[in-house]
Amino acid sequence: MKLIVGLGNPGEKYASVRHNLGFMAVEEFRRKGDWGNWGIEGKFKSEIIKKDQIILARPQTYMNNSGMAVSALVNFYKIAPEDVIVVYDELDLPLGKIKVRLGGAAAGHHGVESIIKELGTDQFIRIRLGIGNIRTQSSEHKGAHVSAEKFVLEPFMHSEKAQVKHMIKRAVKALEIILEKGIEKAQNQFN
Repeated sequence: MKLIVGLGNPGEKYASVRHNLGFMAVEEFRRKGDWGNWGIEGKFKSEIIKKDQIILARPQTYMNNSGMAVSALVNFYKIAPEDVIVVYDELDLPLGKIKVRLGGAAAGHHGVESIIKELGTDQFIRIRLGIGNIRTQSSEHKGAHVSAEKFVLEPFMHSEKAQVKHMIKRAVKALEIILEKGIEKAQNQFN
């Protein structure tokens, strides 16, 4: 069984912010694959959909506690960490860039830190989606210093939306390749 997790924050307030890019990508994967509708699963603290041997999940714990939801799903369904695919926003990548990898540090991403802590390992697959550099991308603070916490909670600028849409399509393709051909093929295509 595979678990695909999109990271984000629940609620309309956060729906279009940079930090919800994982939610957006997994939603597009769901929509494109005709998966049906999300269902709330309280015991997993997530919205989930199961189809065949794949579970899609959007934790409803808020980003910093994503590990609680992922751990609950992994433990209940007996999913190996290397069969977990986490899709999330990445400050250290330019807007539109995608990187696929297995394992590694959280690089300051609190959602990924939470997952590593709760699973007790970093050996899960990541699809990292670039949201750009704080100083060059921030709509309100062009060129000024702004905290990462504030930047990730800003919506994408109008001028970025086409690039974001294309990146989400590429993230869906990366998920499809990982599921059909394995992580190495996805890394070769997207890294």
